[in-house]
Amino acid sequence: MRAKYNGALIPLARRLRWDMTEEERRLWYGYLREHPAKFVRQKVLGRYIVDFYCFSAALVIELDGGQHFEPARQAEDARRTAFLRKYGLRVLRIPNNA
Repeated sequence: MRAKYNGALIPLARRLRWDMTEEERRLWYGYLREHPAKFVRQKVLGRYIVDFYCFSAALVIELDGGQHFEPARQAEDARRTAFLRKYGLRVLRIPNNA
C-alpha cells in the first residue's frame, strides 16, 4: 500500500534539507549519504516529513530533540509512527538530546 503525500510539504522538505540540525548533518554526511542502501533526507511520506528514509529497507530514521519528550509531542509522535507503520515502514527513533 502506498501513502498519498501532501505535495504542499515539498517546499518545506527542500528547505529542511538545507537547514539540517547538527545531529542530522553528522548522521547524513558521516554515514547515511554513502551507505550501500540508499537513504534520502527530509522525505515527504503522507502528511509527514521524515528525517531519513530508505525505501529498500522500508525504514524511517527520526532524530528526536528535547521537544519530542514533552507529553503533547509524544502523543503526536505516536500517531505519526502508527501512520508510518500502517504502510509497512519500520520507524527508528534516536534521541539527540544527549
